[in-house]
Amino acid sequence: MDKSKSNILKEEENKPSLNFIEQIIEEDNRTGKHNSRVHTRFPPEPNGYLHIGHAKSICLNFGTALKYNGKCNLRFDDTNPAKEDIEYVDSIIEDVRWLGFDWEDRMFYASDYFQQLYDFAVQLIKDGKAFICDLSAEQISEYRGTPTKPGIESPYRNRSIEENLDLFERMKNGEFPEGSKILRAKIGMDSPNMHMRDPAIYRIKYANHHRTGDKWCIYPMYDYAHCVSDSIERITHSICTLEFEVHRPLYDWFLDQLKVFHPQQIEFARLNLSYTVMSKRKLLQLVEEKFVSGWDDPRMPTISGLRRRGYTPESIRNFAEKVGVAKRDNIIDVSLLEFCVREDLNKRAQRVMTVLNPLKVVITNYPDDLVEELDAINNPEDETMGKRKVPFSKVLYIEHDDFMENPPKKFFRLSPGAEVRLRYAYYITCTEVVKDQNGEITEIHCTYDPQTKGGYSTDGRKVMGTIHWVSEKHCIKAKANIYDRLFINENPDDAEDFRTNINHNSLEVKTCYVEPFLLNSKPGTNYQFERIGYFCSDKDSSSENLIFNRTTGLRDNWAKNK
Repeated sequence: MDKSKSNILKEEENKPSLNFIEQIIEEDNRTGKHNSRVHTRFPPEPNGYLHIGHAKSICLNFGTALKYNGKCNLRFDDTNPAKEDIEYVDSIIEDVRWLGFDWEDRMFYASDYFQQLYDFAVQLIKDGKAFICDLSAEQISEYRGTPTKPGIESPYRNRSIEENLDLFERMKNGEFPEGSKILRAKIGMDSPNMHMRDPAIYRIKYANHHRTGDKWCIYPMYDYAHCVSDSIERITHSICTLEFEVHRPLYDWFLDQLKVFHPQQIEFARLNLSYTVMSKRKLLQLVEEKFVSGWDDPRMPTISGLRRRGYTPESIRNFAEKVGVAKRDNIIDVSLLEFCVREDLNKRAQRVMTVLNPLKVVITNYPDDLVEELDAINNPEDETMGKRKVPFSKVLYIEHDDFMENPPKKFFRLSPGAEVRLRYAYYITCTEVVKDQNGEITEIHCTYDPQTKGGYSTDGRKVMGTIHWVSEKHCIKAKANIYDRLFINENPDDAEDFRTNINHNSLEVKTCYVEPFLLNSKPGTNYQFERIGYFCSDKDSSSENLIFNRTTGLRDNWAKNK
């Protein structure tokens, strides 16, 4: 085989495999469908904050468009004013931007098309494809039948076109009570697909809309508004989650009847994450019932919660890529998400020394008034981040767990008579243990070797343990929020009531001592607290009230506990 052919084969082998959506697009482009144009959209409902599952969909829709030099719209499906709020709109805009995606000038709302949607509904009535039904919601449900038993036609199904047009206009004009009439598609009541049994198109709802106010009192149903909005925007590939697969025949039916531009709906498996609930309704319950402090509580799987906890957009995009695009539902272990943020922060996070459970250390042979400024590396993974100065003095704090009076074998931290390295500082040896009247250790006394400055011996001797510390005289008191998983069960939805699986010890608030470098920490800044974990300065943090949220540990502590 010649070298050119060999190189081509190697290039093909190294190419990332296409997911099934990309395979569809590649074939469409090969055949010239849509003139090889790719146009997607992300269509959230503004009735709650976006969560990690939406992040996967955002990455898929925007990422697919970017890959094929296409376009992706941000479109709000604002067809249910009773549950929508401008707060949710603003949060969604912020989340999509934070993830790193840009819709340019293509931000739309379903409400932009309310008049067109109404006009198309009138066309369906004129074509004998829709009728006004007076049955109640309970009666409609009863008449619909079961998956194995055909439904019963509404007694109002054969109204004349003229009567249906008149009633529909009067619905629009607000002449009827809410729930008294709906517009239904005239498809049939014997389809094995329940969604095709004369589904609702419009309902009466007297609620103030965040964009249109009281102009409308009838609102389109999702299945109708969604496909027609896609058509109006000339979306080529309407990518949605797997639960909409059974809705696809209805998506196609509306567009075929209206004889308008017809996008292709493609379904993929939604993201299910262990130890997590993804239902907006359940997340709203957590907020309203005060199990969490709000939508952006760092224990929540919302994008705003993850951002406040210290997750980076790069880590979430990387997670979405690793999860991939599947055709079947499965549950992804949350440890993969934690791995992605740990991997990203290892490269970018500023290292600092912080003590969460302090034990006082007095270096008896260190001069009382001497303060040294020692060099500390900001990030060994990135030399360009440089170094910082850390103050060192006679009295320090170390982690209480880094000392044991009667240590077991292979305990390489501090104990009576043992020598350890203080990170960036000196070797110290414990000479005395001070206890209170109850026998509790209150402080330890040590000596230091001045010939080991910087943490290195000049005589070649080595120590096994290195521990971190802060200077008592210079450290800053701060608050550390230590977060654990919000649910104790791998699948919280297994229980009849998911709230019975809530971990009531998911937050521990600790007073900690941080090096003075953190005094002017800006909210949202990521750090690695050396030997402890990754933390992020909280949005409410200030120089007068430092608050840090734990993002994740330095390793997966849950894996060994399973």
